[in-house]
Amino acid sequence: MNTVQPIKDIAKIRKMEKILKEQNVRDYILFELGIYSALRISDILKLKVKDLRNKNYFELVEQKTGKTKKLAINPDLKKELAKYFVGKDDEEYVIGSRERNLFTTIKDKESGKKVKVLNTSPNSPISRVQAWNILNDAAKKAGITEQIGTHSLRKTFGYHMYNHCGKDVTIVQEFLNHSSPKVTLVYIGIDQDNKDELICTLQY
Repeated sequence: MNTVQPIKDIAKIRKMEKILKEQNVRDYILFELGIYSALRISDILKLKVKDLRNKNYFELVEQKTGKTKKLAINPDLKKELAKYFVGKDDEEYVIGSRERNLFTTIKDKESGKKVKVLNTSPNSPISRVQAWNILNDAAKKAGITEQIGTHSLRKTFGYHMYNHCGKDVTIVQEFLNHSSPKVTLVYIGIDQDNKDELICTLQY
């Protein structure tokens, strides 16, 4: 299985945004949340409108690590969310499905195991497979040839944040909760870029 890649070309990101927005605003918001927040897809899909509406920050407990994460909401993202939330109930899932499941799965705080509970929200989140299909289809339409998946959103955030913060890998490492700078560089594709450049510029 090929490793998914970040979207490094800004023009391709713009193209993806246009395609997704024309297709379904929900899909566009999924993409924007991913590239602006560094959240894993599992954490994006559990967000409800009340977690983000009229807020400058949002807090959540990461599903994978169990750690509490506090993030600023980018002003551009905040504007898009405000428009998207018009007419939506606070209890709705942000990336909601047209179908509502009777039960939802949550992580039990004491045991750490996943348990099924009654879904009290007006809708249900889309599945990870649906999210993958949405992003993959849009990437193909945008002419992106690299392997793209749900993890590409988080990697895209990491790659562009690395360049935005003056290539300070420790800042990106902190955003992504990685164990070392090396892990971060490999994750966002910088390590491979550096090796490729060295090989291509080698002369005898």
